[in-house]
Amino acid sequence: MPGSEKTIKTILITGAEGQVGSEFKRFFEKEKDYKIIFTTRKELSIDNVTAVNLFFKQNNIDYCINCAAYTAVDKAEEEQDKAFKINGTAVGYLADACKNHCAHFYHLSTDYVYNGKSATPYKEGDAVDPMNIYGASKLLGEELALAKNPGTVIIRTSWVYSEYGNNFVKTMVRLMGEKESINVVDDQKGSPTYAADIAQTIWTMITSAKEHKGIFNYSNNGAVTWFQFALAIKDLISSNCIINPATSDQFKTAATRPSFSVMNTKKIQSILPQPILDWDFSLRACLLRLDLIPAHK
Repeated sequence: MPGSEKTIKTILITGAEGQVGSEFKRFFEKEKDYKIIFTTRKELSIDNVTAVNLFFKQNNIDYCINCAAYTAVDKAEEEQDKAFKINGTAVGYLADACKNHCAHFYHLSTDYVYNGKSATPYKEGDAVDPMNIYGASKLLGEELALAKNPGTVIIRTSWVYSEYGNNFVKTMVRLMGEKESINVVDDQKGSPTYAADIAQTIWTMITSAKEHKGIFNYSNNGAVTWFQFALAIKDLISSNCIINPATSDQFKTAATRPSFSVMNTKKIQSILPQPILDWDFSLRACLLRLDLIPAHK
């Protein structure tokens, strides 16, 4: 019948090889109701404004989920221009392109925009005060996105891990298999967040009946130190490695790390149909996918 054809929406996902981008790839493996375009820097240089605008025009983008980022926290202290270009300026380009093409913009940010000195979980409206270049570059991206496109949705998340790329969980699993004992920082507290849960949450927001905008904190429920996180990994994979608590002073890094990264997630929870998963439940799911624990554990 004329006019009965279903309009296929096009979703652009940048940073396709990152942790959240990789989760979206798996998530959309069998998706037929949307046209999904995954890009790496090779397919789209998001810090090239001409390339961004041309890409949006040629592909009729309806949604853009920006998972691309400069994530080398310590290296960012040296490569400041590069960090600000990718995490800041480029985000503004994407937000502007979305506005000009009537596309919805979702952008991933970080708890590092806060100063890590709070005693209570951070709320979206709390003061931002990054303590390193990476955090400052991500904050610039937020500011440019909201200035260029007030309809932007920003998801601040923390301690992200997955089966893909380099992350704390995979590093711990490797070290526990190589060493008899390891030292893990016990004076930094945060909420481990599974990249698959981030992808699912963004998808839930996109497909909900209500349009969203503004800043949302998202992490899995609960808070632990890196040491406690490592102990949980050890227990689940039944490792014999000895885990020793350590202080941040014992691990000198170029970039200062926040001692407190716990965020209040009540705002985003209020719009989600299901409760946010606990961090230890999602950790188990990740280790199952890595085939490191039996299904019954």
